[in-house]
Amino acid sequence: MVRSSLNPSRALPVPPVAVTPEAAFLQWIQQLFSSLPVSFAIRFWDGATVRVGRDSPAGELPFTLVLRRPAVLSELLLGRDALRLAQGYFHGDIDIEGDLFAALALRDHLEALNLPLKKRLRAAGRLLRLGLRREGFSGGLTAAPQHSRWNSRADNRKAIEFHYDVSNDFYALWLDRSMVYSCAYFEENDADLDRAQWAKLDHICRKLLLQPGESFLDIGCGWGALLLHAARHYGVRAHGITLSSRQFALAQERIADAGLADRVTVALCDYRDLPDVPYDKVASVGMFEHVGLKNLPVYFATAHRVLKPGGLFLNHGITHDREGWERNVFTEFINRYVFPDAELDTVSNVQRAMESGRFEILDVEALRPHYALTLRHWVERLERHHSQALRYVTEATYRVWRLYMAACALEFESGGIGVYQILASRRTRGAVALPRTRRHLYAPRSLEPSRAGR
Repeated sequence: MVRSSLNPSRALPVPPVAVTPEAAFLQWIQQLFSSLPVSFAIRFWDGATVRVGRDSPAGELPFTLVLRRPAVLSELLLGRDALRLAQGYFHGDIDIEGDLFAALALRDHLEALNLPLKKRLRAAGRLLRLGLRREGFSGGLTAAPQHSRWNSRADNRKAIEFHYDVSNDFYALWLDRSMVYSCAYFEENDADLDRAQWAKLDHICRKLLLQPGESFLDIGCGWGALLLHAARHYGVRAHGITLSSRQFALAQERIADAGLADRVTVALCDYRDLPDVPYDKVASVGMFEHVGLKNLPVYFATAHRVLKPGGLFLNHGITHDREGWERNVFTEFINRYVFPDAELDTVSNVQRAMESGRFEILDVEALRPHYALTLRHWVERLERHHSQALRYVTEATYRVWRLYMAACALEFESGGIGVYQILASRRTRGAVALPRTRRHLYAPRSLEPSRAGR
């Protein structure tokens, strides 16, 4: 263990004679982080604090990185797992006080701590001189179930249970009142989350040109928000499917409470098992990311099969800026702790798969800035309800979600991932019954979000 303290005052200025191991270590830490573009503080397990990174005006430190155990440092510098920083945060061995987004913005720089062998040996020597041995992180966290990447029915069911069956009450703490778990649509800069999610639901219904009496299918319906909105405000007969038993149960309750059981139904069903019942309109919002790249042809073939000729299909989903789903720190984090079955591709490849599935692409809209803002709303609401969240999940799970959503917000802001609404029709001879312009999407709304209900 470190003798007494790592007080930086003992390290700066450097004594002209013998330099203590602690002082030399602190100098080395400051040098290690000296190239970072933002200054921040590191607070050690004994309370000593040093300022690292490039100089910024005094007092303007966006965050403090807290190392709660001596072994944390050795694991960070010598460990081989690329997710060691995230794991330390989940287990409480590492904490971030202050601006979480500012800390995560340094992700690429902090990954440089994967030192070459020569520097790792030097680091090991410094840590040993301080009496710090490499140890594993404390605490425990359940990782996602092993996934075959073939996205079988059993794989998908386990993955959905892992992610969506955490707790309906947990999600309700930070989602909007309709519990929409996908990108909102901010028509005004000052719109709150409830209004933006209401606008998104209505935007989808307008794109699909929903009409009273039409049949409408929502593939991956979540807690039923789009089903209820479409039935209540557009008069359709709506049916939704989900693989989450908890979503299914709450969706049924909400449908009954809304008095719409005669027009809205929901079922526990894999999309591949949908019966051959044709629908006038079909939507899938935030679901196709789970089907797996190998299954995209099956997924779009299923949507084509259950859509009437000339009918409209809207696919709303997240895309990647690189072709395929390569392994890196971000994808490993997502698959290990959040979405075990998630795989993304470029929007061009998604459209190509839709066209190969005999869809005609009618409209493509990018919503990347909207999702970044949505995620920042979710993080703020989750942080505000931290104590309530611990009634339903562990502290480690809370930290997974906080880190996951904050990191995704930054990925959307940087352009690493995007989100698109792609409107298509089942190919048919002749013209599609679609307006020649987009004016119908942006005409004044006759309904108020306050009437949307929950």
